[in-house]
Amino acid sequence: MSQHNLTSFGVGKIAHIREKFGRLAVAPCKTHRYNGLWSTDGGHYSLSGSLLLAMLMAVVIGYLLGSLPIAALLSRRAGVDIFEVGTGLPGASNVMRNVGRVPAALVLLGDMAKGALAVVIAKYLGVEGSLLVLPAGAAVLGHWRSIFSRFRGGDGLATLGGAIVALFPIFGVIAVVVAMAVSLGGQKLPYTSLLGIVFGYATLAVLNMALDGQSVVVMGVVEEGDRATALGVGGISALVLAHALNGHRRRRSTVDAESLEEMRAPDNTGPRST
Repeated sequence: MSQHNLTSFGVGKIAHIREKFGRLAVAPCKTHRYNGLWSTDGGHYSLSGSLLLAMLMAVVIGYLLGSLPIAALLSRRAGVDIFEVGTGLPGASNVMRNVGRVPAALVLLGDMAKGALAVVIAKYLGVEGSLLVLPAGAAVLGHWRSIFSRFRGGDGLATLGGAIVALFPIFGVIAVVVAMAVSLGGQKLPYTSLLGIVFGYATLAVLNMALDGQSVVVMGVVEEGDRATALGVGGISALVLAHALNGHRRRRSTVDAESLEEMRAPDNTGPRST
């Protein structure tokens, strides 16, 4: 190759790098978009700096939304500290038992809205595909460990449900309906809400596996089966299930310990000798 051609080649490469200055190039390559964040060609990758920033913003916003202590605020207006009554969880079930049905319904809708908004805002910022699982998970984490309530929180079932509906407008609604039906129908069984998670996610997984890559239209809403996103949601569901089971175990241990202390305490209620 002549010196002139080498010079032209070098200038062309520099111009190409300047043109792509907004991207953090790992290797010069022809790029193909993958989930809006990574692009690849022949094993080489380049990372979109703007979309990485969007991902970070989406995760932070998702966490802050999940942290909103809706149950604590509504219960406080009724003069109840939701962390000190019942199960101590700021969720719709505990609010219904100790505050009332209307506040409980508002808490359920609000907690679901937190998860749904985390996904919707992430989509608006340009995050797409299976990467939407990250802001959804951040919303659940915020509900678990809220910065507005000294890092106390609930199980995150409703927040997860809202995120699932936003991720899967058709399949998600079906899955949430199944989960609620199992939870409400098995009130006399132990851990009905946790059984609801299992059956709800099983429904979501089956629908996405069976219709992976195929489009479904219901009332003008188009949805395509997405196996990767469904698996990501499965990971979050497993974490929510484990978190809830651990919480049940800790609360039971606390109750058992308190009962044992009461049994060991001396009975001072009897008649005193003179």
